[in-house]
Amino acid sequence: MRIIRIVLILAIALGATACSKFKTYNGPEVTRVLVYKQQRKMYLLHHNQVLETYDFGLGFSPVGHKQFRNDGKTPEGEYVIDRRNPNSEFHLSIGINYPNRNDREFASSQGKSPGGDIFIHGRPYKYRKGGRDWTAGCIAVTNKEMEQIYAMVRDGTPISIYP
Repeated sequence: MRIIRIVLILAIALGATACSKFKTYNGPEVTRVLVYKQQRKMYLLHHNQVLETYDFGLGFSPVGHKQFRNDGKTPEGEYVIDRRNPNSEFHLSIGINYPNRNDREFASSQGKSPGGDIFIHGRPYKYRKGGRDWTAGCIAVTNKEMEQIYAMVRDGTPISIYP
């Protein structure tokens, strides 16, 4: 009877970890993230080697560089992954350090806020009908893809976002 109980406890524990949104990654370090907005392609690179490729959705107004809060655009330029949110409303998310100094200065010169809180994130059920470009300026992938990205990309990783 005791052996059966131990086997059941182990089976439950293994089942619970298999369903976790937190994956592990033991491959080559992701040294850069490249995002091509028009092609809707994101590449995770180890130096010049492509490790993974993803399709994605953007902000509700995807053409052009984000300049102001609520413009629905996704930033373009050189940024850094600077934070992560394991409890994101969007499954999981990793933050992009927008706005940078230039973004803040430009918005300020126009008397506006540059906005912020730009992330790469998943797509929760409540946004399932949002169409291709539905975010407020973030980069959205599937939840399963976000689990992989979350495991692979570390804070401090450079991200280049192109038109």
